[in-house]
Amino acid sequence: MESGAVYNDTTEPRAKAPRRRLFGCTLRHLRGWRLPAKVVQTIFSFVAVVCEEIVDECSTCGGLYFFEFISCTAFLLSLLILCMYCTELYESLGEDKVQKL
Repeated sequence: MESGAVYNDTTEPRAKAPRRRLFGCTLRHLRGWRLPAKVVQTIFSFVAVVCEEIVDECSTCGGLYFFEFISCTAFLLSLLILCMYCTELYESLGEDKVQKL
């Protein structure tokens, strides 16, 4: 039992560690026209938030506040969906949970 004779190398080769992508990004789940559509949706909703914030004065602000709520919610949700489909979060949650979400 001297010099570690008990511990021999195994016959199975060691598996290589999976290569990590930058920030875990993958475009595997948004192919074709879906990726540009989600990016354009995110950009337009962000532009809507910025345009709403530019308004200085309003006489009846109810509609403006509603537009602010809708545009901010659309931006955050589209950003969340884009991040979920383009990162490894999709695999960690599972396809069935993503579809329910």
